[in-house]
Amino acid sequence: MAERSPSPGETLAQRYFIDGAVFEEETRKIFRERWLYVERSSELKETGDYLAIDVEGEGLIVVRDADESVRVHYNVCRHRGTRLCTEPKGNCGKVITCPYHAWSYGLDGSLIGAPHMEETAGFKKEDYPLIAPAQYEWEGNVFVHLGQNPEPFEQAYEPVLTKFAPWHLGELVPAHREVYEVAANWKLIAQNYSECYHCPIIHPALEKLSHYRDTENDLDEGPFLGGPMRIGQDGGGLSTDGKRAAAPLPGVKGEDLQRAYYYLLFPNLLVSPQPDFVMIHHLQRVAPDHTRIVCQWLYHPEAIATDGFDPQPTLNLWDEINRQDWRVSELTQEGVGSRAYRPGPYSALETMPAAFDREYLRAMGE
Repeated sequence: MAERSPSPGETLAQRYFIDGAVFEEETRKIFRERWLYVERSSELKETGDYLAIDVEGEGLIVVRDADESVRVHYNVCRHRGTRLCTEPKGNCGKVITCPYHAWSYGLDGSLIGAPHMEETAGFKKEDYPLIAPAQYEWEGNVFVHLGQNPEPFEQAYEPVLTKFAPWHLGELVPAHREVYEVAANWKLIAQNYSECYHCPIIHPALEKLSHYRDTENDLDEGPFLGGPMRIGQDGGGLSTDGKRAAAPLPGVKGEDLQRAYYYLLFPNLLVSPQPDFVMIHHLQRVAPDHTRIVCQWLYHPEAIATDGFDPQPTLNLWDEINRQDWRVSELTQEGVGSRAYRPGPYSALETMPAAFDREYLRAMGE
């Protein structure tokens, strides 16, 4: 008989999945108090390329400056508060201009034009730059912090700052991007990602390539959770044909050639490095029972430019896995809303969801 292990805990109470007041409390205590992933910098190729995005109810402009840096500004004119960029993406040249009274800003956020304001006593353009949240670019990932006096990014992310170095994430670009609308709470999706207890049932195609018990966790407490699973076939890949779409990334060596890693970076980024690519999921809360998930498959540009490069078998497998996970998360959302729902015991194979819950409750001050 197998040795028994104690349950790592119970699932969260119902209110955490369905209550609008809890959703708003998360906004205040987590999503405005933690560093949030917003986008890959590779989406902004030329000077003036911008994205107008919503992050937790705040409109932001993410733009490529002339010095090649990526800058993030609140999408709010300093004159009357008008939304500056109205299209979701585009190129604004070297100037961001308000559509209302034509106040104009440099890409660095400095106010460079304010028609007729020279007639206003005491007005100085340098007093009215665009407001910017704290921001940081790490490995090609753009993060923002919407709160006051944030912990420095390097300090907050110290446990994982160099963890993905062999994959050279900053050099990778998306070969494909898929957006999923999921009728489930964001925490159910994070919990699902953090365990493979469900894999032989929900993901039979994955199970043939990577056994659900051939896993370990090298980060098992705190805001960063996860570890590797072994790819069963030597030299194989997690795809519908069992092959890699590209040669292994140059920095990936040794055991990593047979591993797929799965990490949750609390609260809204999932990172999965594999021998030849890296998959990321960006979780965007919409409502207590609605999460938007942006998935990107990142490859080296040289691999994408290679004759015969075909990531479709990899994309097909992971799209299938994603949709299986999202569907079972939706079924769980339906169940946790029932009057019959009670917190249940996690199995010994669900230590990571239990660890996620502990970090979540710590962040909520509970």
